[in-house]
Amino acid sequence: MQLGVCYYPEHWPESMWSDDARRMAELGITHVRIAEFAWSRMEPRAGVYDWAWLDRAIDTLASAGLKIVLGTPTASPPKWLVDAMPDILPVRADGTTMHYGSRRHYDMSSEAYRRECVRITEAMVRRYGAHPAVIAWQTDNELACHDTVPSYSKAASMRFRAWLARRYETIGQLNERWGNVFWSMEYASFDAIELPHLTPTDLNPTHLLDFRRFMSDEVASFHREQVDVLRQYAPHADMLHNFMGLFTTFDHYRFASNGSIDIAAWDSYPIARTEVIALDEDDKARYARTGHPDVSAFDHDRYRGIGKGRFWVMEQEAGPVNWAPWNPVPAPGMVRLWAYEAFAHGAELVSYFRWRQAPFAQEQMHSGLNLPDNTLSPGGREVMRVAREIAQSDTLCQLAKGTRAPVALVFDYETQWIFEIQRHAKGFDYQTLAFEYYRTLREMALDVDIVSAGCDLSGYALVVVPGLAVLPPDFVAKIAQSDAQWVIGPRTGSKTSDFSIPAQLPPGTLQSVLPAKVVEVDSLRPTLKPAATLDGVIGIALHWREHLEASDQVEVLAHFDDHWPAVIAKDNVRYAAAWFDAPLHRALLEGAARAAGLAVTHLPQGMRVRRRGDVTFAFNFGPHTADAPAPADARFVLGERTLATADACAWIAS
Repeated sequence: MQLGVCYYPEHWPESMWSDDARRMAELGITHVRIAEFAWSRMEPRAGVYDWAWLDRAIDTLASAGLKIVLGTPTASPPKWLVDAMPDILPVRADGTTMHYGSRRHYDMSSEAYRRECVRITEAMVRRYGAHPAVIAWQTDNELACHDTVPSYSKAASMRFRAWLARRYETIGQLNERWGNVFWSMEYASFDAIELPHLTPTDLNPTHLLDFRRFMSDEVASFHREQVDVLRQYAPHADMLHNFMGLFTTFDHYRFASNGSIDIAAWDSYPIARTEVIALDEDDKARYARTGHPDVSAFDHDRYRGIGKGRFWVMEQEAGPVNWAPWNPVPAPGMVRLWAYEAFAHGAELVSYFRWRQAPFAQEQMHSGLNLPDNTLSPGGREVMRVAREIAQSDTLCQLAKGTRAPVALVFDYETQWIFEIQRHAKGFDYQTLAFEYYRTLREMALDVDIVSAGCDLSGYALVVVPGLAVLPPDFVAKIAQSDAQWVIGPRTGSKTSDFSIPAQLPPGTLQSVLPAKVVEVDSLRPTLKPAATLDGVIGIALHWREHLEASDQVEVLAHFDDHWPAVIAKDNVRYAAAWFDAPLHRALLEGAARAAGLAVTHLPQGMRVRRRGDVTFAFNFGPHTADAPAPADARFVLGERTLATADACAWIAS
């Protein structure tokens, strides 16, 4: 359990650096990320490097005993480079070229820019790759942020055609698999294919899906080009990238494959994220100063899986931020709570953005551990408390690595893209549905691993699949061979990999273990509310409902009020034919959890728990004081049983 901070020595007079480093170490900070936006200082003119200031900054931090994460500066190409290569600027779907003056002003498909990125990365790592204090490297910063992916440049068009030629080999294969006989969309060659945008009506969905796949691969290869250079000259350092919360523009599983990262890092802004995601207004109001109880936990669990057990929080909110529609001040105690929440989910490091609030430029309304006058902010004082509590507790200092949770939730990026392309119901968002399943499991005090459809699912007691548009070839075999209880959500098996309806109808090959098929789908406007009762719980369908025809081998656990099946089951598999409201989701998952032999706890509103080894943490995001669900003989290693709002505790069962 270590603490870090993001620091920008180039923002401050050099006379402050030594005092900053000393105060960081005294506060309990062990890691410092620097340099990810400093290209113009490293190379003020083309081919003219100035490393002296960065040499001194690194040495100053290292002299205070701090470990350094160096960021490659490629998220902000300098003005001289943009002027020399204007074609590197990103292009929107309407053909508008975005301009210099903020950040992420580059086209990831520009081969000229990729060469420049490799060049500056190699120059950096040749100089600092062997420095003993530089223990990790971060590529770029928040790849694809600010809607800079997808790209609609000429470079993207050329690379997309080459990607398609590799995928399909012949234009005939592409025409057939895209269904281009429809609307006379057949192409004579790969060179005839344009980027999918600005058509009078619906685009070919397979064209769109392949473009999403291509752009996802572009993000991964852009990162990999830098990592290959970094590993050559810094073979013992950890490689990472700082992903974002609830972000699905590219496939993080593919990004992290084949050793391209050692640690999955991500940037956690719970209050701002609560403001911008698809929560109802009551939840946004209730958790305005704490962040929703599951909004960061979801990505802690997702990135732990992506990092194969290793994850960091590279940027943790330490107070009000600057980028959401509203940016409330966190409730007192929340900065401390968020640190323990991350550690409870398995984080090795929680690093705060930033050391000192900048009194200038775009982010001057974004708080840090220090105020602009160089005194600790309220959040900074909470971090100091966390550091002292950890240092004073042998148990907290030596937490066991996280073990496999009893519940797996399968999350799939292509499913998100497919349902975005053909939403069919205005309110249907796959990630939101996955989040609803996740929050329901957490309200039941269950620990969850978020995993890919391709991972090893053996050993879990309960596997939850909120939806999986395309079933991988071996997925149904995993179900058939599993002793776990399975809960599978709507639209599973609804498409082939070529974005067609399966020949045997949805849910496709799942019918071999659950013999039922979808004959119609019901896109539900808000006034249509089919009701169902499951285990005595009455609820309704939202957004989406399927009309199922099931064989007599299948048990119908619940019917809608118009007699269509709502939940069906066979052996250890349950299938939900709709997006349910909260009471029905709870009944569905609670029944499956009990069948799996899992203990279900009814937590107070806003309370969450998470286990790490033999230590159980509890967190109160709710508006009222509440008791943590610790056994009577629990030995508390952090805090006490009774938790006020924004308080945390941890215990070991005796």
